[in-house]
Amino acid sequence: MNSFIHTSRATRVVFGEGTVTELRAEVARLGLRRVHLLASRRIDESIIASLDGVVVARTADLVQHVPIEHVDSGAQQNSNSDVDGYVAIGGGSSIGLAKAFALRRRAPILAVPTTFSGSEMSPIWGITDAGVKTTGRDEAVAPTTVIYDPQLTTGLPSPLAVTSSVNAMAHAVEALYADDGSPVVSLMAEEAIRLVGEALPGLGSERDISARSDALQGAWLAGVCLGSVSMALHHKICHTLGGSFGLPHADTHTVMLPYVIEYNARASPDTERTICRALGVPNAAQGLQDLVRSCGGPTSLRELGFREKDIDWAVELATRRPYPNPHPITAEGIRALLEAALNDELDRL
Repeated sequence: MNSFIHTSRATRVVFGEGTVTELRAEVARLGLRRVHLLASRRIDESIIASLDGVVVARTADLVQHVPIEHVDSGAQQNSNSDVDGYVAIGGGSSIGLAKAFALRRRAPILAVPTTFSGSEMSPIWGITDAGVKTTGRDEAVAPTTVIYDPQLTTGLPSPLAVTSSVNAMAHAVEALYADDGSPVVSLMAEEAIRLVGEALPGLGSERDISARSDALQGAWLAGVCLGSVSMALHHKICHTLGGSFGLPHADTHTVMLPYVIEYNARASPDTERTICRALGVPNAAQGLQDLVRSCGGPTSLRELGFREKDIDWAVELATRRPYPNPHPITAEGIRALLEAALNDELDRL
């Protein structure tokens, strides 16, 4: 008999083609009058123009892994401008910085994701200070409203669309073996893996709105999973590689996910079966890596700039305060995992 605790979060989700036109109305619905806009210069100015009169601060220079220096400078802007809310348009860099701001000055976040990571549905924050990325959970940083418009993802280059989607899939995979999971989360996780897996081949075309809509829906479900349970080894090691070695966030998730699935396979056979069913493959790790490779995604850490000389320090960091994980986390195990991922040798595990 299963025992579990499941908590649902009240986040308003507005999903569909063209829904970005509702941005001003959703800002008004939250009662926001003085917002900090986090959006790169690549965002269509017609979207930003809809916020005329309510934007009192803007951050356009966005950096992965949320450097503490950017948090400090933005927090000062928020105080000086008496900000009462945050509008984050973009990927994980913009949404992550908005979350960091909300830690300092509590106010609603309205997120408009243009990638597929799914982090907009979670209360998880991350900040990098002196080369070490620290993460935590705080309900105050979970966006209050999320607008999902598949049209906003059509300009996302295919390589980034692929890696961003696999990043989302990673949230769902880890939810399947989380020590605080639930039947509802497991159902959402399997559907998220299925949706993203089926969408991946179509992401090669920037104009395949159907594939991008499916990937975005999968990312939404995966994000709910991320926000509902604790993450495990995959996220710990990706935070280590990104925060301490500067590896690109989504690419690192894409490379590492098959290796972590294989690392945990014998300790969590139910997860293996669920992933196989969702992707329609006989072996979860190999099937996912084959899919990533066929879509042009990265399959080794060496491609991302990681080197043999980095392994010792990565093992040290990844085994500090380990997250709960089905298979024991040991220095020997993590070393083998990183060596295999460095050299694209999945069959080595």
